Amino acid sequence: MDRLEDVVRERLRFAARSPVRRGVLRELGLGDADLRRLVRRKRLHHHHGHYIDGRVDAHLAVIACAAAAYPGSAVSHFSAARLAGLRVWTDARRSSAPAIDATWLTRPPTAMRNQRRPDIVVRRAGLATGDVSDRDRLSVTSVARTVVDLARELPLREAIITVDHALSLGTPVTELHSVVARQQHWPGIRNARAEIDFGDARSESVLESLARMAFATAGLPAPVLQVQFSDGFGWMPERVDFYWPRFRTVAEADGLAKYEADTPEDRRRRMRRSHRRDQRLADRGVELVHFGWEDAVATHSDLSQRLRAAFIRGTSRTTAAPTWRVAPPTPAQVA
Repeated sequence: MDRLEDVVRERLRFAARSPVRRGVLRELGLGDADLRRLVRRKRLHHHHGHYIDGRVDAHLAVIACAAAAYPGSAVSHFSAARLAGLRVWTDARRSSAPAIDATWLTRPPTAMRNQRRPDIVVRRAGLATGDVSDRDRLSVTSVARTVVDLARELPLREAIITVDHALSLGTPVTELHSVVARQQHWPGIRNARAEIDFGDARSESVLESLARMAFATAGLPAPVLQVQFSDGFGWMPERVDFYWPRFRTVAEADGLAKYEADTPEDRRRRMRRSHRRDQRLADRGVELVHFGWEDAVATHSDLSQRLRAAFIRGTSRTTAAPTWRVAPPTPAQVA
């Protein structure tokens, strides 16, 4: 902005805090050459016919300009989830998978009909006062409204990722049910209600949420999540992902990062720690089943057969069952 007069520069800084159209900036004294130069030097973002201060986060700038292009809209669905830091996941193999990288907006029912384009998805729906909050000068659907919107939009296996994460972050399930009650006749609300009822705040990752869904789909009984065992002197530091007390079986979700490290020595140390941990768990007299991403998402996974075989072995054990408890929340979870 070094070529601009001081008065124009100050007017621009004030005006571009929110998305503005070219005509507004022309009235401030900027020419087309000035605008092109400012965009090129990243002093301004330019998206969807609007300009905004270049100091605004690039992703947020895209969303803000898209929302400005549709007056009266609220940022919603996948875009609102991203702004709130909520996990989302969709199965890329699904032919009708939504455009999660687009900007998603919700407009009042009286607005133009729903539109779908590669970079903006617009939905028409009512927005109650409690459904919308202000974030970074934007109208954004609340966490509870965002979760329910995605639960109506997505199949259970995908929506449960966001439901579990919202619950783990402290979103009261009563707030989710309140949104469901306001949408009781909306498309997809029956699925949303089932997804919320299935949600579990103790599910700590995408893989764990997918695994819970895989267990249920296979007809397995629901496990207890985040369990600690006693070694006879105190509670062991290890927390296991899933435990079936009746079958004395533990299942551990091993993400791709478990053994990743900067050096071979660090990788070996991680593997040794993992093996020792497994031995301590085995000493508690439980069956232990490890599984990974492919086991949870593959159509023809043998995970359920492996677990059923472990159930049989576990119930045949004659030693005393281990003492266990649901692990208390970590300091990060409490915070």
